Amino acid sequence: MNKIVVVEDEDKLRENVEQFLSKEGFEVRGVGDGLAAVRVIREMKPDLVILDVMLPGLTGIQVCQLLRQESDLPILIVSALGGEEEVLKGLEEGADDYVVKPFRMRELVARVKAILRRRGAAAVPLRVVVQGELSINLDTIQVVCRGNEVALTPTEFKLLTMLAQQPGRAFTRLQLLEGAVGEAYENYERTVDTHIFNLRKKIELQAGKPQYIQTVFGIGYRFGEQT
Repeated sequence: MNKIVVVEDEDKLRENVEQFLSKEGFEVRGVGDGLAAVRVIREMKPDLVILDVMLPGLTGIQVCQLLRQESDLPILIVSALGGEEEVLKGLEEGADDYVVKPFRMRELVARVKAILRRRGAAAVPLRVVVQGELSINLDTIQVVCRGNEVALTPTEFKLLTMLAQQPGRAFTRLQLLEGAVGEAYENYERTVDTHIFNLRKKIELQAGKPQYIQTVFGIGYRFGEQT
């Protein structure tokens, strides 16, 4: 049974989300503020966190930043702040997906299941992909670059794997989004740029002169063929 922590300060909404997820077979724990959320998440070690942005104690973005320093725990942000800048900010801080309020419960559950499917699919033993000084272990879900292990979010890991397994192939943003999320979210196509930006910061020696993840202008991205 997957464990989920729901961090939401609106009591009624939090209770509704808890009840709906419980009926879907998840073990759910609700929390009403950011400070308590960090403590509960560290104790419970859930499989996924649903995280509001506007919280007392610590904001959702601050909670996300703290969690990303410690783990690659999947994070789904749920917020009334639905502008492009807010969505990109959430993704830049390490969230795997972003749902704007108000939302349908079935949509939320679909997003949760998609994230958990990606995490499960990434854990299937396949092989180690080696490109230059970059090694991607699809069995242990570990990435080592220039001898150092790199912590990636599940979405970042999926994007990197897609690109590295087919070096030289140009992927559109929509293809990458579909491959990483499992469904096409056309209105969020540009969020791929944020994930790629974060990946480059983690694996490239010079993010402005990428060796691995290269921009294909007017199309999207490709993984540079390594010699």
